[in-house]
Amino acid sequence: MTLQITADEYLRFRDMLEQSSGIMLGDGKEYLVSSRLRRLLEKHNLSSISDLLSTLNGNRRLQELVIDAMTTNETLWFRDEHPYRVFRERLLPELAGLRRPLKIWSAACSTGQEPYSLSIEIEEFRKRSPGSLATGERILATDISPSSLAQAKDGIYQQLAIRRGMNEQHLKSYFHPLDGDRWQIDPKIKSRVDFRQQNLQQSFTGLGKFDVIYCRNVLIYFSADLKYDIIKRMHGSLNPQGYLVLGASESLHNLGEYFEMVQCHPGIIYRAR
Repeated sequence: MTLQITADEYLRFRDMLEQSSGIMLGDGKEYLVSSRLRRLLEKHNLSSISDLLSTLNGNRRLQELVIDAMTTNETLWFRDEHPYRVFRERLLPELAGLRRPLKIWSAACSTGQEPYSLSIEIEEFRKRSPGSLATGERILATDISPSSLAQAKDGIYQQLAIRRGMNEQHLKSYFHPLDGDRWQIDPKIKSRVDFRQQNLQQSFTGLGKFDVIYCRNVLIYFSADLKYDIIKRMHGSLNPQGYLVLGASESLHNLGEYFEMVQCHPGIIYRAR
């Protein structure tokens, strides 16, 4: 089946996707939509984008499947390295003496590589600094994609996914081999991470307060207004002097009243004012 999309269908689908998920599609992305939704339409016996849009009304599960199909789940272990070095060498030593549990939020966590990488860093820090983080720590990991969260919660990864950023030492220390070239994350690493579905367009009030928020490589898919709104609300989710870590291609504009820039050489993080 070749999914043909008219100009009107594309515009209506693009508007629906942005309203429901925040994801912005530029002009000329009809092929992307067609390639990602073709199988979904076949499975649900829908012949066109117009049929899909009509069926979406009141069908939350189908809407989730559409957003899932359109979400880019590109991720790897210890992605870009320097955000983890900053976490390891600056943030953990600074926050290790808290008289309450350390709270971290990994927003848009995809299939779990980022929060589990942070959990490994915490485990390594505990080994280097016995007695630190005496009150414990929790990592909340959220994503809009139900299928990505399901895989993250399982904590089981194929060899190909493991090799994307995972070094041999960490693999031996924090994973257990399973049959068929699969690896299971160690229970101790897994136990400090809680997974939850979260649309970043929606309220963060129920998530609690955090000392560090990692929100990397997702804001690039949103409009300038939505980026501003999300970052402003993340400021409200940080404890005083808490830190926000963004992706390498993302930065704060017109938010100086909420955050101060902290140079980490290389890299930049943002501290809540």
